[in-house]
Amino acid sequence: MLTNSPSRYGFVSITMHWLAAIAIYGLFGLGLYMTDLTYYDAWYNKGPDLHRSIGILLFIIMVARWIWKLSNTRPDPEPNLKRWEITLSGWTHSALYLLVFLAIISGYLISTAKGSSVAVFDWFKVPALFNQVSGMEDIAGKFHYYLSWSLVLLSALHFLASIKHHLIDRDNTLTRMLGGKQRNKQ
Repeated sequence: MLTNSPSRYGFVSITMHWLAAIAIYGLFGLGLYMTDLTYYDAWYNKGPDLHRSIGILLFIIMVARWIWKLSNTRPDPEPNLKRWEITLSGWTHSALYLLVFLAIISGYLISTAKGSSVAVFDWFKVPALFNQVSGMEDIAGKFHYYLSWSLVLLSALHFLASIKHHLIDRDNTLTRMLGGKQRNKQ
């Protein structure tokens, strides 16, 4: 099924979730790798170009995901969840969305600080919103660093919570985002 139902996520939601997760962790790993590159390294230019291109594509996926989320049924919480777990889950998901968008925006500001556009592979270019802005690259860079770390750490906690639900609570929280067979409700 393509769309969500009251009991599970549909193919579109699941696909966008995992594409975003793979892109975020891939970008994070590539970003860490790039910090140690020297001018003579073959990836000195390739790494940032790839990072920017995937970052822009992630932005497109996240906008589509957000629109899809707003226009689709949201699966009901698992019946065994406590009120505080439901509330914390909502806050966590909102924070994850916010962190992704802020990390992408700060990355865009780093890339366009000198007034140049961002080339997305050789497919299209995203123009700079500003002409050269003195100091923007450094300020946006600090934000990008801390936002990226916050995003990865919060998403790791999100992952650990899903594992806890699967192994300890034995509910369908993780299963319905994997698209697998759901456990019987007890």
